[in-house]
Amino acid sequence: MTEGIGKAQLKLPKVVAGPILRHISTHELTFWLVTSLPSRFELQLFDLDGHCFETQQLDACQQEVQVGERCYIQLIHVSPEQPLVQDELIQYQLMLNGQPITELVDGLVYPGFDKPGFMLNSRADNILHGSCRKPHHDSEDGLLAADDLMCQNHNIASSRPALMMFSGDQIYADDVAGPMLVAIHQVIAALGLFDEHFDHQGLANSQALFEHVDTYYGRQNILPNCQFSRFNIKGERPIFSTDSAENHLISLSEVIAMYLLVWSPACWELTDIDMGLTRITKPQQSHYLDQTKAIKHFVEGLQKVQRVMAHLPVYMIFDDHDVTDDWNLTRAWEEAVYNDPLGRRIIGNALIAYWLCQGWGNQPKRFEVLQKAVPRHFQEEGIVQHDVLVDQLLDWEQWHYSLATEPKIVVLDTRTQRWRSESRANKPSGLMDWEALIEMQHELINEAEVILVSPAPVFGVKLIEVIQKIFTFFGKPLMVDAENWMAHPGAANVMLNIFRHKKTPPNFIILSGDVHYSFVYEIKIRFKKHGPQILQVTTSGIKNNFPSKLLRCFDGLNRILFSSASPLNLFTQRRRMSVKWRKPEASCPKVLYNQSGIGQLLLDKEFDKTRALVISQEKTAEFK
Repeated sequence: MTEGIGKAQLKLPKVVAGPILRHISTHELTFWLVTSLPSRFELQLFDLDGHCFETQQLDACQQEVQVGERCYIQLIHVSPEQPLVQDELIQYQLMLNGQPITELVDGLVYPGFDKPGFMLNSRADNILHGSCRKPHHDSEDGLLAADDLMCQNHNIASSRPALMMFSGDQIYADDVAGPMLVAIHQVIAALGLFDEHFDHQGLANSQALFEHVDTYYGRQNILPNCQFSRFNIKGERPIFSTDSAENHLISLSEVIAMYLLVWSPACWELTDIDMGLTRITKPQQSHYLDQTKAIKHFVEGLQKVQRVMAHLPVYMIFDDHDVTDDWNLTRAWEEAVYNDPLGRRIIGNALIAYWLCQGWGNQPKRFEVLQKAVPRHFQEEGIVQHDVLVDQLLDWEQWHYSLATEPKIVVLDTRTQRWRSESRANKPSGLMDWEALIEMQHELINEAEVILVSPAPVFGVKLIEVIQKIFTFFGKPLMVDAENWMAHPGAANVMLNIFRHKKTPPNFIILSGDVHYSFVYEIKIRFKKHGPQILQVTTSGIKNNFPSKLLRCFDGLNRILFSSASPLNLFTQRRRMSVKWRKPEASCPKVLYNQSGIGQLLLDKEFDKTRALVISQEKTAEFK
């Protein structure tokens, strides 16, 4: 057992995390939760008057995956006996082994209600969205603002959000605070998350990892090829190029525990991060104490986070930090990581955890192959054929999905289907290859309006893209995270041609994040009378910011150098498109908004009147 776990012997909560409401439609309901014991469920649905109109035993709708001695991930996908009504509040009660979940999870319901509830909106015209939620960042958690909004509008169809879209970096597997890693190890011990074996010299298994002298603030010495620096001039091949590799997650149990801790207040009852100070070297103790304050503040809001995710359908897609920084950025990066046994295992572990905690709930019917394959590797004695499971997840090419909402929502995987450069191994890959882009185009053709979810902005800040292009020219794309749609000519040209296609939806919205600041663009095709109207709304981060002084500098220079009249626009990939900036503050010329929060998209029948906001507990900004 990991050293310093004073609370591991506490009585475990029956519900470790959740419930989180996932994919819903008139014929489907999906829930995700984690329990500390094998469980059987019953679902009861109630109208607003409290009348129970449906009861179902869920044995045939439940998939239970045991990931530890006392940890069971529950995946519930149920088809109601009658189609669900739209635009009316439906309350639900999950019975866990005969006990109401509202008795097992504190603070799960909103004031005035005794059960959680959801609403199936007839139109997805009110969407919350965002990315980049780093627990130890000193900004406020935008999900608390989402809960405040739901608290006011829980039963108001005209103003209740239809869904919440997380477009990447729901966790930071590559940038973990010391106290968070201590808590992760305490949760692993408390729940008995399964051990695993490594094919790596000096690291036999995950217990050896937890006890390693470098396990806290020294993991750059454990990671493969750890001496690589993204700022070197010798050109060594990169492996795990993040600047924050000191606490990079490695084992599957660590990644699963991370998910539980970012979503569940109950898990923190099993931890005592103050005790972790005994494992921290003296030079790092001051840093550890500072991070402890940030983590404790983060934990204070988790009950509200848990509540909003139990009431609002949540959809997710990964970006790099869910796995590791610069994930698949270049062909050289891929060759270095996937040819190293430990590197391959680390990436695979993050993908396994993504599937178990995020991917499955997005659209369960799309992932039936994985639903059958993945659970076979988790048995009472532990993980079976771990490397085979890793290979299955790395080979999976269907992480993207679409929702048959109105308007249709198309969610892109911009990480695993890269358009790799054949000319230079360390040249940035295209975010999607030709086949994936053509498949995306088929999803768009002849739709009246579409919302496209791209983790990275399609239309970025030109000044930053130019800087990235310069560093790429000198062979240093990793140094500036040169990941943008315009970095690869092939991917950029195909994407821009799709926008110019005559069958592209006339009303087109792009939701994106990733960059740690927010901005809104209106895009039109030049020299084309009936081209699509494109609105790109970038909201980031939920709990993260860009360095404020640097962003102000970029914002000002970008407005000067790349104004609509600037000849520099002739040298950009999107020169056939007209881009108009919306501003977050009418009295200020700035375009880029640096405030953590949750984005809100409010569609209007008149496309030009569609609203884009960033909501936080401190203030709300609307881009006009």
